[in-house]
Amino acid sequence: MSKTVLVADDSASVRQIVSMVLKSSGYTVIEAENGKQALAKLDGQKIHLIISDVNMPEMDGLTFIENARKIETYKFTPILMLTTETDQELKDRGKAQGIKAWLVKPFQPPVFLSAISKLT
Repeated sequence: MSKTVLVADDSASVRQIVSMVLKSSGYTVIEAENGKQALAKLDGQKIHLIISDVNMPEMDGLTFIENARKIETYKFTPILMLTTETDQELKDRGKAQGIKAWLVKPFQPPVFLSAISKLT
């Protein structure tokens, strides 16, 4: 059975690349354009990993994660932030919310998949 990954990023091209890399490795992918959309997709289904950007319209990644953590089903779901942000303060905020990995764009698919396999 394949594992399901929720990908939240406002960039269609990033979602496309991430989706392609994950699907080629056998993952099922659910896409969302922002935190608000991603939150709506957390409807009780089993999600093995959440990948989120930090900067998104309507609801940013850290706010999305904060809200996702309030949902019992997703309290312990591993999270990987995939972002252009390298700010230590943001990373610390993310870590406090239980974010397991922080990957900076642009990413190399092998590095990305290695991080994914460690988290799922």
